[in-house]
Amino acid sequence: MAFISVFDVLGPNMIGPSSSHTAGACSIALLAQKMAPGPLASVAFTLYGSFARTYKGHGTDLALLGGIMGFATDDRRIPDSFRIAREQGLAFQFTVNQEEEEIYPNTVDIHMVTREGKTLTVRGESLGGGKVRITRINQVDVDFSGEYSTLIVIHHDRPGVVAHITRCLSDQNINIAFMKLFREARGQTAYCIVESDGRLPENIAGRIRENAFVNDVMLVQPA
Repeated sequence: MAFISVFDVLGPNMIGPSSSHTAGACSIALLAQKMAPGPLASVAFTLYGSFARTYKGHGTDLALLGGIMGFATDDRRIPDSFRIAREQGLAFQFTVNQEEEEIYPNTVDIHMVTREGKTLTVRGESLGGGKVRITRINQVDVDFSGEYSTLIVIHHDRPGVVAHITRCLSDQNINIAFMKLFREARGQTAYCIVESDGRLPENIAGRIRENAFVNDVMLVQPA
C-alpha cells in the first residue's frame, strides 16, 4: 500500500488557484533561482502543454516570475510579481510552445542571464500537489526534486572526479540519500547530483572545486 501524506491531499501552502499551475510553477522557478550563477538581468520562460494553454488564467506567469525572484509558494507578493520585477530591473518574457507534444504536460524551460552575462537554462516539470522535478540543465537530462539538500557538480567526464566528490562528502560526515550521474557523451560534460538527508554545509562547494576537472558547483538548499 502506498503511503499518502496529508500534504498530498491538501497540497502546499500557496498563493494562487492551482497546486500544479501556481505552486508547482513557483517551486520550479525558485529552484532555478537557487542554481543561478549570480544576480539575474533577464529571464525567459518557455511554456509547454497545459502550462502553455492556461498560464494566464491560473497565474502561472506570476508564480514563475515570483519564484525566479526568490518568492516561496505562499509569498503574498506573487500577485504583484510583474510590477516588482520591473522595479528591480529584471527583464522577462513568456513564450508558448504548443508544437512539441511529446513532453510532460506541465513543463517550463527557464533561460537565465546574469548581470555578468553568464547563462543557465533549466527545465522543470510540475507533478501535482506542489511537487516538482528538474529534468534538464543546459541541454543535459537530469532528475532531482529539490526536496533534499542537493549538490550539483558540473565536471568533465574523467576518472577520479566522482571519487573526489564522495571523498569530500565523507570527510565532512555527510550521508548521501541519492547520487546520480548524467553526461552529454563519454568524455564530455557530466553532471553529478547528490541529495543528502541532512543540510549540506556551505563550504562543501569550495572543497569540490579544488579538483581541476570540476567546472562549477551548485548548492540547492530546501526551504
